[in-house]
Amino acid sequence: MQTATAWPARPSAPSLPRRHRGHMPPPPPLPRKVPPREGKAAPMAGGGVDGGCLLVEPEGDAAVACEALRLLRIEPSAVGPGAGRAGGAARRSRNVLRKWRRWERVLAAKKRKRQQERERSRARRAAGAGAASRGDGRAPAALAKERLLQARTSGPRLCVDLGVADRMTEKETSRLASQIRRLYGANRRAEKPFWLCLTEFVVGSLIYEECFRMNDGFSNYLIDTTQESYLDLFPLDAIVYLTPDSENVLEDIDPNKVYILGGLVDESIHKKLTLQRAQEQSLQTARLPIREYMVKAVNTKNYHSETLAINQVFDILSTYYETRSWPAALKAGVSSGKGYVLPEAVK
Repeated sequence: MQTATAWPARPSAPSLPRRHRGHMPPPPPLPRKVPPREGKAAPMAGGGVDGGCLLVEPEGDAAVACEALRLLRIEPSAVGPGAGRAGGAARRSRNVLRKWRRWERVLAAKKRKRQQERERSRARRAAGAGAASRGDGRAPAALAKERLLQARTSGPRLCVDLGVADRMTEKETSRLASQIRRLYGANRRAEKPFWLCLTEFVVGSLIYEECFRMNDGFSNYLIDTTQESYLDLFPLDAIVYLTPDSENVLEDIDPNKVYILGGLVDESIHKKLTLQRAQEQSLQTARLPIREYMVKAVNTKNYHSETLAINQVFDILSTYYETRSWPAALKAGVSSGKGYVLPEAVK
């Protein structure tokens, strides 16, 4: 009997998972080369572009300049360094140049103002440190209180006439209340303070409400407040009404005099109001010696004003009372925005 011959088994191909059977998956597609997109300018309502700035976000000073040009509606290509390239944009128009130069003047004025504020802050800190070092270890608050109480009996008096406060708007009244706070703070820090008084400070009036609303701790201020007029409190021959419209120049500060400041903010335009009020009451008048020690500075608006806020007037009086120097006093209180500077500043 023949037996079947057992042939060796044929080797089989290696088995693949079910998902790979049939054919191999195609290779992943190669990434396409996409050309870089250029920044597109956003259209504006006027038919131009959004300040000529690209959608790519600028950084640092470029962002500030871009925003400034957007507000002025100026294309940077018209004023930037590439404006004069060959085959470039058209000439700069006079309007573009005028706007650009005006913006530069605004930035320069802000820079000067910040510098002046920093100098004043350093001077105040130095004065406070000097007062603390001379205080024999006592707290500055105790020293300030002691100086103020001493000024009540022997120092010069300064009154803020609030009888004219009803001529101001609500916004102006709020600003006056803020200036009273600054005035009191400067007097409290002064080495030789004045004694302050608010006259015709009527309970329930707008300035009364604003002083208590805006000034924390106003009820604890070391000042006199009264509903009476200064005419009922002091002799007429001792009163000097300070007004920028007076023909008399204030040459010195007399501790035996009472100096009156009109309670009006410097934004209000009440020409010769305080002078007329003083003349009707037969009072002496005087103005600060701004014209005698300062010169008019050249500015684009040809603006020159001797009308100051009450806290600025006090800064001048307080500095002069301590230093006996009008140039130093006027430098402390008259900002460059008023159009007056010391002669050496022009040189």
